[in-house]
This record gives sequence, structure tokens and C-alpha cells, in this order.
Amino acid sequence: MSNKKTIWRIWAKALGEKSGKNDREADYIAILRTIIFITYLTTNVAIVANAVRHWNDIEYVRPEKLK
Repeated sequence: MSNKKTIWRIWAKALGEKSGKNDREADYIAILRTIIFITYLTTNVAIVANAVRHWNDIEYVRPEKLK
């Protein structure tokens, strides 16, 4: 078995239980699960990047300067 097929098999198993009537259908389901995983990952990266970017974004005015 080639290295790419082994990596694909491990990745597909990591995504969850094998689904489908045959190997071809199981591969399509694994591809769909991979796309869903990538969209979740992209969304989470965007949320974290936004939170980090706006960390301590508020301008504070010291009470001494208000007088």
C-alpha cells in the first residue's frame, strides 16, 4: 500500500466511523467530513485572531487627566 493511501486511510478513520455501502462512498463521506472540519477550523482561527487583535483595544483615561 502506498504512503498516500495509508495517510488517507488514517485520516478517514480519524474523522469518525467508516460510513457508506462501499469504499468509494466511504471516501466521499470522508471528503465531506474533511471539508466540514476545514470550515470549522477556519472559523475558529478567525474568531481567535479577532479576539487577539482586539485584546486591550480600549483606550483608558487616567483619573488625573480628567481634572
